[in-house]
This record gives sequence, structure tokens and C-alpha cells, in this order.
Amino acid sequence: MLHKVFAAVLGLGLAFSGAASAQDAVDGPGPNLVLDVAGQASGRIVIDLLPDIAPRAVDQIVALAREGAYDGVVFHRVIEGFMAQTGDVQFGKKGGDISLAGMGGSTRANLPDEFSTVPFERGVVGMANSGSPNSSNSQFFIMFAPAPHLDGGYTVIGRVVVGMEVVDAIRKGSARQNGLVENPDYIATATVR
Repeated sequence: MLHKVFAAVLGLGLAFSGAASAQDAVDGPGPNLVLDVAGQASGRIVIDLLPDIAPRAVDQIVALAREGAYDGVVFHRVIEGFMAQTGDVQFGKKGGDISLAGMGGSTRANLPDEFSTVPFERGVVGMANSGSPNSSNSQFFIMFAPAPHLDGGYTVIGRVVVGMEVVDAIRKGSARQNGLVENPDYIATATVR
């Protein structure tokens, strides 16, 4: 009888480990930033963060997500065929005045640049900056398509591993206004796993 109980427990353990392995296969080695998006686009985006490539930026993104800072933040600048930008936790909260979205950061210090040889391809996530060195903070962007002109000039922090169809569906902005979005989609919740 004891060997049947042991076999049943062992079987459950295998089932649980199989479920964990399936989830790991869907995500990446992690940490993974999980964005539940709402608005015109609705769904989940999972970004496999790359701490080996950009340790300081990844630490900052993880800390902000765990604090709930990204919850309710809009995709304020979205350019068809290029990228979707979000992460302005200072001026980009849905329901408030978002006229300055894209101009702010967080209460945390700006980050040093962590340039790498990782190319900006479809699904790659990079840190936005103000155009001057060491000026990234909380904002990031997700690529719709390759953009080799960005390579080596922005910090790469991760890759989308689930939900590129959600990224593709994010409401686009006006080309005449450099991607400024009217009634933008937003991050309902951001978590880390």
C-alpha cells in the first residue's frame, strides 16, 4: 500500500514539474515582465528580460513593476512599422492628464547606458532616453520591425516571448505627430515572474 501512495505522490510531482516546464518553455529564463494590456488591444505580453545584457536597467524595470508603478501607464507613442513606447510612470497614467506623457520618468535615478551588440529586431525591447547619454529611467519601447539604426545606441533589456499579436494590435499614433496616440491603450497591470 505504501508503494502505491509513493507512486501517486511521485506521479503528482512529475505532473507539477511538467506544468512548470511547460510554463518555462513559454516564458524565457527570466525574470519575465508580464504586461496585461487593455484598451483597443487586449491581452498579455510576456517579455523575457536580459539581466546579463543590461543588469541595471533590468533591476530598475523589475523594481518599478513590483511597486505597481507601471499599472495604468499608457502606450503614449506608437509608430506603425516601428515601435510602441510606454513606461512614463510620472506623466503617463491613464485617467489623468497625459499631455506630458513621454517627458517623465520615475522617482528613481536615471540609468547609465548599457549598450550591447543585441540588434533591434521585431519583438526586442529597449530603454527610451531623452537623447542624451545616461538618461534612460522608466520608459521602454517594443519593436514592431527591425531597426538597425538603433543598434548600439539604446539599451536592450529584453525580448517578447509571448503576445506579439497583442503588441501588433496596440493603437497606433499619428504619423504627423511622431506617433502621439489619442485614447491610448495601456498597461492594466505589470508583474514579474
